[in-house]
Amino acid sequence: MRSLMRIGAVNYLNSKPLVCGLEALAPDVRLTYDLPSRLADSLSAGRLDVALVPSVEFFRSPRYRIVSDACVACRGPVLSVKLHFRVPPREVQCVALDEGSRTSAALTQILLAERIGVRPRWEPLAIGCGVEATGADAVLLIGDRAIKSGEPPRGYPAGSREQEESSFCEVWDLGEAWTEWTDLPFVFAMWIAREGVNVSEMGGLLEAARDRGLTQLDQIAEREADAIGISRKLATRYLRDNLHFTLGREERAGLRKFYELCVAHELAPRGLGNRLDELFAADSRSC
Repeated sequence: MRSLMRIGAVNYLNSKPLVCGLEALAPDVRLTYDLPSRLADSLSAGRLDVALVPSVEFFRSPRYRIVSDACVACRGPVLSVKLHFRVPPREVQCVALDEGSRTSAALTQILLAERIGVRPRWEPLAIGCGVEATGADAVLLIGDRAIKSGEPPRGYPAGSREQEESSFCEVWDLGEAWTEWTDLPFVFAMWIAREGVNVSEMGGLLEAARDRGLTQLDQIAEREADAIGISRKLATRYLRDNLHFTLGREERAGLRKFYELCVAHELAPRGLGNRLDELFAADSRSC
C-alpha cells in the first residue's frame, strides 16, 4: 500500500486476534482502538478509512462495503454480550442499553419483542458506567465488562459492582439467545470501508492478521487477561470457544436474517437486500 491507511479496531479482547501482527504485515497502516460505536462515528466522519464496526452500521449506509471475511461472530453463547434482568423478562418496562455498541442494542430490542412480546422504554447507559448507574429493569452490558460478570464471585465487599450483578434474577447471553431462536450464527462486527477508499490489498492483509491471531490465542489470552481483570483460563476459553472469526456461509445467512429483522423493527432502512445478494454471490464465486 502506498498511502497511509487509517484503521480502527475495537478496544476489547475480542478484536485482538483480528489485528495480531497487522502493523508488521502492513507498515503503512495506522491502527487505533476505540469502542464500537465511536469507531462507527469516526468511519462515517471520514476520520478512519476502514474500521471494525457493529454489523448494524453496514445496514444503515449504502456508502459502506465489507472488505474482509474476518469478523467477530458467535455460533452459540458469546459471553461478552449480556442482558441482565432485575425483574422477570415479561415484566420489563425499561432497559438501559450500553452506549458502546449499536448492534447489541438492536439485537436486544429484536429479541425482547420477537421472543416475549416486550417493547419497553429504552435509556442509554453511558460508556464506562456499570449496572449500579441505572435503576432500569434490565441492563445491557457488552465487551470485557460483560465477560468479567461471568467470573465466579470471589468474596466481594458490600455495595460492589459484583454484588450488584449477583442480584439480577436472570441473565441472557444474547449470542446464545439468538442462535437458539434462529439456529444461525450471529455477526457482531465486520471490517467495513467507507466510500472512495482503495482497499484492494486490505482484505488479504486483514485475513492474514486474523489467521496469525488464531494460532496465538493462548498467548493473546495470557497477555490480555490481567489488564481486563479476568482469569487467563476464562480469557482463553472466550477466544477459543465463544468466538468465531470468519464470515462464512452460515454467518452470512445469520447476517441476512438480522438485517430482515432490523428492517421489520425500523432499526435499518429497506433496500439492502439486493446488495447482500450481490455481495454474497460474489463471495461464493471466489471460494
